[in-house]
Amino acid sequence: MSETVVSIHNAKIYQGGSLILEDVNFSVNKGEFVYLVGKTGTGKSSLLKTLYGELPLTEGSASVVGFNLREMDWKKVPFLRRNLGVVFQDFQLLTDRNVHENLRFVLKATGWQDEKLIEEKINDVLDKVGLRSKGFKMPFEMSGGEQQRVDIARALLNSPKLILADEPTGNLDPETSDEIMQLLIQIAHDYGTAVIMATHDFIVINRYPSRILKTEKGRVMDSAAVQA
Repeated sequence: MSETVVSIHNAKIYQGGSLILEDVNFSVNKGEFVYLVGKTGTGKSSLLKTLYGELPLTEGSASVVGFNLREMDWKKVPFLRRNLGVVFQDFQLLTDRNVHENLRFVLKATGWQDEKLIEEKINDVLDKVGLRSKGFKMPFEMSGGEQQRVDIARALLNSPKLILADEPTGNLDPETSDEIMQLLIQIAHDYGTAVIMATHDFIVINRYPSRILKTEKGRVMDSAAVQA
């Protein structure tokens, strides 16, 4: 029996008082790679924000990495996010410090204190994304693909059960997009980390087919349900 990392039942997703999605039902298991697609304005971002605690869930039920989203408050959100990795399209790296210090900053902010363990963890995640020798570089010295790898390394720091990736290939050329896709799929496969990736890039989806959640007309369609 596979471990369920995300489970949502009969949920309604609101943004600023407006109902964006209703009757949301899906689950994602350990190590599963799932695309989240849909036209702009159909609720992809609102769904992701609900999963990482930025938008409150007020109707229905949902569990994400063992946290009940209906019981979330501002005190619990940091603990939820320590068990998640979030990868952004625009990297959101700190531009005033090098790669190593970017990663160290996140570990210190999430409660790590032992300097030896911090160093080991930074080296470990840079190894996983193929950047072991680039820790001294400043973000502006790196290509877009390298910066995205740093973003993924940052998402891996607290050994998350789930990575939420919001358009991670959106600003990258096709060859670099391929590298990032292969890396994310490898992380799901090798480390059992579930990945939910929002994307508009159907070239990527066709090249790396996987289960698809689609936001459309206020609902979430699940390709797994269609194929069942």
